[in-house]
Amino acid sequence: MRVLLLGGTTEASALAVRLAQARIDTVFSYAGRTRAPVLQPLPTRIGGFGGVQGLVNYLKSKAISHVIDATHPFAAGMSVNAFAACTQIGTALIRLERAPWVAQVGDNWTIVDQIENMPKALPDAPARVFLAIGKQQIGLFSVKPQHHYVLRLVDAPDAPLPLPQTTVVLARGPFTTHEDTALMRDHGITHVLAKNAGGSAARAKLIAARALRLPVIMAARPALPGAALDSVDAVMGWLGHSALRGV
Repeated sequence: MRVLLLGGTTEASALAVRLAQARIDTVFSYAGRTRAPVLQPLPTRIGGFGGVQGLVNYLKSKAISHVIDATHPFAAGMSVNAFAACTQIGTALIRLERAPWVAQVGDNWTIVDQIENMPKALPDAPARVFLAIGKQQIGLFSVKPQHHYVLRLVDAPDAPLPLPQTTVVLARGPFTTHEDTALMRDHGITHVLAKNAGGSAARAKLIAARALRLPVIMAARPALPGAALDSVDAVMGWLGHSALRGV
């Protein structure tokens, strides 16, 4: 058995520890979007594969028998490519997908079906927005330049941001509810924007928004192909069953 673990999430790091402890031959793969990714107890590669065919070539050349997709729920491109590549050559694939968040009593959520529709859900009157969606789609909000955007990023931007009014907070999660409540209060936040990533590592901002009675604009997850499990234990069990079946 040789495993390729497509990582970048808290769950991927937890799974990496379990795989290392079990001495399962595994390569951990990072997309390379952060400058100093979390160190893993496994051999690590950084960067893309070059599309579906590039991934097929990698799987063949490295004799990968199992692929675990533990990327971010919104990393749809990688998940779609992994499904296509594994289907093409018959490599076993499972997705580690944490359960999505569900609105609780006291929440004021507006759900949009995709990230691209988030800007239009903001009010026209100037607001102070906690834009907690990462850095890839920041440019979408240039159509609403009247707002002040607070961005929390792992790395400082490489180039000027496409938004005229921004505050950048550099920090690496997970964050506590106390920290997120303080951030929202300190910056006078009126609206919180988030992707429905699920899990516990990034949930604090939603608890803070609920306590402060702030509206949340939430992007629903993209639909992804293939089978998924929702825990590290379940994935480890899948690996064991797959090995027994000779997959």
